[in-house]
Amino acid sequence: MTHIEHPGIDDLARDPLPLRGRVALVTGVSRRDGIGHAVARRLAAYGASVFCHHHRPHDEEQPWGADDIGEVLAGVRAALAVPGARVADFGADLADPGAPARVMAAAVEQLGHVDILVCNHARSGGDTTLDHITAEQLDGHWAVNTRSAILLAKEFAAQHDGRPGGRVFFMTSGQGQGPMTWEVAYASAKGALAAITLTLAEHLSDRHITVNTVNPGPVQTGYLTEQAWRDLGRLFPFGRWGYPDDPARLIAWLATDEARWITGQVINSEGGFARWRAGGGGELDPEWRR
Repeated sequence: MTHIEHPGIDDLARDPLPLRGRVALVTGVSRRDGIGHAVARRLAAYGASVFCHHHRPHDEEQPWGADDIGEVLAGVRAALAVPGARVADFGADLADPGAPARVMAAAVEQLGHVDILVCNHARSGGDTTLDHITAEQLDGHWAVNTRSAILLAKEFAAQHDGRPGGRVFFMTSGQGQGPMTWEVAYASAKGALAAITLTLAEHLSDRHITVNTVNPGPVQTGYLTEQAWRDLGRLFPFGRWGYPDDPARLIAWLATDEARWITGQVINSEGGFARWRAGGGGELDPEWRR
């Protein structure tokens, strides 16, 4: 007879602080309007200590500009929900092949052990169509958007001792949902993370680590104009773009024990985004997208 596990009454109740005692490393926590900041705050609010990686020079080169790292970290600290939980940080350029190891080593040194890895960082800009793409652009996006995330997963697995709650998250984009003609380097690099998810999930399963990739969909992280927000609201059933906390809620839940059976998945958190309404094969105008 097949054994069926029936949860006990205590197992059915939801812990209001399901990440109590766990440590999360979130990369790309450099702007209060960014997804990384929202994810770090959500994890802190669920009970975790949070190690925040940032690289301010990248934002300084973008149209949206850089933020005050001190204020960013203060926002995460304000969300801490458990006495004794902490926020620590480390700055590094993940284009450097040695940076992932240094980031993970700093997190372990300051917070003891990492249970949850969220590879939220990304290189934006410096991209174009197939007709104009260069080897340098392709290599630059690969180094930051793909190579560093895989190396961070490797370092995470090396320090993980098999305790419950091991989680790895990659962040992809909508390249699997619709064309990104003007962002060949970005789309190919992010697509590689989606493609490798199942392989890494299988490899790390015997260490009790789940691996999932989240596509946050179009999210207002401070770069959209009011006109773009209004014009493109029709592409979403709820009449709005995503907010940073929308994918953050999903990632925070996937980090809990309630999601222990979910691994090897690429999950689209797009609010019902209807690309077919955009025309032109479903691609958004690049000036509205990071």
